[in-house]
This record gives sequence, C-alpha cells and structure tokens, in this order.
Amino acid sequence: MDDLVQRLATGDHPVEAARPEKTVLALKECLDRGYLHIMFKDTETELGIQIDQPHSKLDADFGNRKGTIHVEGGVTLNYVRTRLIADIDLSTLEGTGRLVPVSEDEYKRMMAGVADSVR
Repeated sequence: MDDLVQRLATGDHPVEAARPEKTVLALKECLDRGYLHIMFKDTETELGIQIDQPHSKLDADFGNRKGTIHVEGGVTLNYVRTRLIADIDLSTLEGTGRLVPVSEDEYKRMMAGVADSVR
C-alpha cells in the first residue's frame, strides 16, 4: 500500500474543512453541493470527496456554529481507493479524520450511492 495512504489510515489525524474559505457558510454551501475538501493538517494533504449522504450525519446548528458533523465519502489517493471519514466541529471547522482503504467493488458501490443521492 502507498505510504501516505497507510499513514492516513492509521489512527485519527487532525483535519480542517477550510475550502474555499474557513467559514461555516462556505462549509454549508459545500455540503449542499455534495462535495467537500478536507485537509489532513499533519501531512498538508487536501482531498476532495463526494459526500456519501447515507453514511454522513450533517444535522448540526450551522447558524450558531454549534455541533459536530460526520462526513464520509470516496476518494482515490495515489491510485488507492479509500473512504474518507471525518468529524468536524462547527465552532472551529476542525476535527479528526482518517482514510479506510476499500476494495474496487466497495468503492464502486459507494460512488454509485453518491451519484444516486445527487440526482
């Protein structure tokens, strides 16, 4: 397995949801579009995921910047298919995340579910 993928798949890592800017409004707009960028702060690796809605929990108080969201989505990093899993605190737009390598079939099922949820 790729060294970076293996590193990000071992334990939880500090992450940040700060694209295109570090505001709750920008985060909410990304979530509404179904696509989010997550930065792994310790490796400065930024990954864009299509949000897997059935496995994500996005109900939080965005207006008051309270609560934590749980996001999951598929991403290929260095030719390795993975599921990115992150929990983001709305007060800081930071949290923890990790990658989970998945099989080609699991990746296809995950991404098919993403495509179905955005239709």
